[in-house]
Amino acid sequence: MLSLSLLISLSSFSQTGSIKGYIKTSDGKPAASVNIRLKETKSGTSSTEDGSYQLRNIAPGKYTIIASFVGLIPVEKPLEVSANETLSFDLTLAESASQLSEVVVTGLRSLNERTSSVGKAPIKAMDMPQSMVVINHDILERQQTLRLSEALMNISGVYIMGTTGGGQEEIAGRGYAFNSSNTFKNGVRYNNGAIPEISALEKLEVIKGSAAVLYGNVAAGGILNLVTKKPRFENGGELSLRAASYGFYKPSFDIYGPINKNIAYRVNTTYEKANSFRDNVHSQRYYINPSLLVKIGKQTELLLEGDYLDDKRTSDFGVGAINYSLINIPRSRFLGASWSYYNTEQKTATATITHRFNKNWELRSTTGYQSFNSDLSGTTRPNGSSQFIQPDGRWVRGLQRSGSHENYLITQFDLTGCVQTGKWKHILLLGADADNYHTDALAYAYSNAALGNKNIYDTINVFDLGKYKQRNDIPDITATTITHTVQRRAGLYAQDLISITEQLKLLAGIRYTYQESINGYVDSLVKNSRTNTIGTADKAFSPRAGLVYQPVKTISLFASYSNSFTLNTGTDIYLNPLKPSFINQYEAGIKTELFKRNVSANITVYRIVNSNLAQMAITDASGNANNNSNIKELAGEVTSKGVEIDIMSKPIQGFQFIGGYSYNQTKYTKSNTFVVGSKLRYNPEHTANASVHYTFDEAGILKGWSAGFVAYYIGKRVAGRSTTVASPTFALMPIPDYVQLDASVAYTVQKLTLRLKCSNLLNRLSYYVHDDNSVNPIAPRQVAASISLKL
Repeated sequence: MLSLSLLISLSSFSQTGSIKGYIKTSDGKPAASVNIRLKETKSGTSSTEDGSYQLRNIAPGKYTIIASFVGLIPVEKPLEVSANETLSFDLTLAESASQLSEVVVTGLRSLNERTSSVGKAPIKAMDMPQSMVVINHDILERQQTLRLSEALMNISGVYIMGTTGGGQEEIAGRGYAFNSSNTFKNGVRYNNGAIPEISALEKLEVIKGSAAVLYGNVAAGGILNLVTKKPRFENGGELSLRAASYGFYKPSFDIYGPINKNIAYRVNTTYEKANSFRDNVHSQRYYINPSLLVKIGKQTELLLEGDYLDDKRTSDFGVGAINYSLINIPRSRFLGASWSYYNTEQKTATATITHRFNKNWELRSTTGYQSFNSDLSGTTRPNGSSQFIQPDGRWVRGLQRSGSHENYLITQFDLTGCVQTGKWKHILLLGADADNYHTDALAYAYSNAALGNKNIYDTINVFDLGKYKQRNDIPDITATTITHTVQRRAGLYAQDLISITEQLKLLAGIRYTYQESINGYVDSLVKNSRTNTIGTADKAFSPRAGLVYQPVKTISLFASYSNSFTLNTGTDIYLNPLKPSFINQYEAGIKTELFKRNVSANITVYRIVNSNLAQMAITDASGNANNNSNIKELAGEVTSKGVEIDIMSKPIQGFQFIGGYSYNQTKYTKSNTFVVGSKLRYNPEHTANASVHYTFDEAGILKGWSAGFVAYYIGKRVAGRSTTVASPTFALMPIPDYVQLDASVAYTVQKLTLRLKCSNLLNRLSYYVHDDNSVNPIAPRQVAASISLKL
């Protein structure tokens, strides 16, 4: 009887059939990582790099095959499987290969299979001798991300180091600040003086370490690129509303579709208004992001993108500090004048032309423009302008105002190609760029005639705001100077990834950069006079080289060296313009694909040395003691070293996991100004992150439900003011570590999705601190709910 049952089972198994075929886009190119499944069974697979797929051991019968991908409308087709036969069944997705790649790069591909647009060349992370992370829209959406700081909770070693004035998120990594030279939007430098809008993002890309070959004088810690959503040749979109604690509400609208067969559009827009856990602090912002994609021919596309952000909020420098120590007052207590404000307006526009000569060669040209305006007015920072908070809590408040108008223009060309010389395969990148900044910085002064023309507004006590009567009037603050600067930069660069064998690859590149500051001046509005500033010019070569060894296709061992530079202000002791500082970076690690390529696990170690750090000179050219902070020498050294771990899974039976850990130590290792061995400010030695998300089975009773959990740890760090020879009373200020836990749940029925999120579940308290004059508490426990409708 057992033998008969076994025979029947074997017979049934032998009577199955198979399905195979290719998934292509409407322009005939292979579509990788597309999900293929049969509607009536749990059988499924994904298409490979060449678009092929195969389903095996299918019982004879009629089925519906479904091809789907994140962000695309699924394709459903009926078919019939016969016993002992392989059915050939090809499918076509109504999307061009270039549009699909924007989704594929952050869709079902693993962390190490992805490429980044900010890397300029079509090189997978697995083949790069450098750490890189891409966070796609799916992750941002399910975590209900509102701010960039929340998105960065998925990336080890990249963190928010401060929120000076409450109106920006200052990013850093590996001990170095990601200033405006290190922040990009769609590959174009982006001023991060305002909080970026997240709702329009398709993904964010981080390349850790040096990117000087590609972008010139960027800081050594890494670069961040914000990639906005692109037009599509299909109708769709989303309408959503988010409401949260402290009177927060945010309606958003995203719509896209074809105008005709050659032109597609997309428009994202949102409005946000909120109070705050901080007393008397409010914000209001409006954002719109239109884009247009034009197919000029079969091989040429024009992408036009723009966005506009208007952000108005209360200027808030936090709870203050006394003698470089945190003080015990409620995190909600606001110490500024009720009328204080920080307003920013930002406009960007880019035009990108992509021409594909053939399947191997592509030319991309991008021209971008940015306008950034800021206006800050209110009481001075606590401990700013030499008005320190006294031990008894008394603080004499002055007034401050500043403004900035910046215009930025860039043009860049990138030629990429895949060629073969003998047995060696090459991925080539040849490029050139030129950009310029025009900046006007406005300075103001306030003097109280009744108090001897001093900058004194009033007096408060931070422990008891009712002790003194606060002023609420808005005095005139006089504009005193306009400082106009012009900065121009041009570069030529070349890079080649050489596949010497299937296992051994070499990445080599070099960049030449020329940069100058010219036609600068300072207008004295009080004296009605102008002083021209001395122009400077610098040039530098930035090389990089790295080896990748792949003993098997799922393991990459890599090591690399790169060099970057930082421009310096001031002069040497002979009053000549100060030369740039050069930074050497060494990086090594291992990238792995585990569990049938479902999990990426990477470990990176690095060492960054700035061996000619600019610092105030001890003596002048005559050998006398130097008291001029503008006279410097390249005699210091800063060393940053650490390790990073990044783990990310594909969706596995409904689960997806992201985890990471970083250790960083950044110290002064040589100095005539700072204490040797002392830490650089704002950088936590340890960070850790973990998130898990689960989507319930479509066939179960919890169909449509999903849930997620995020844990984020920021270690101890220091702020305050580094002790120097000139300022021995300065001191570093310890900031406590903290763990933030977030939880979320979502329910989707047809095109409607309801989401709920609770952030900072444990209501932990810590601070973002700049010096000792912007001590901003992190937000307490908050609840947010949203509803969205797919169009």
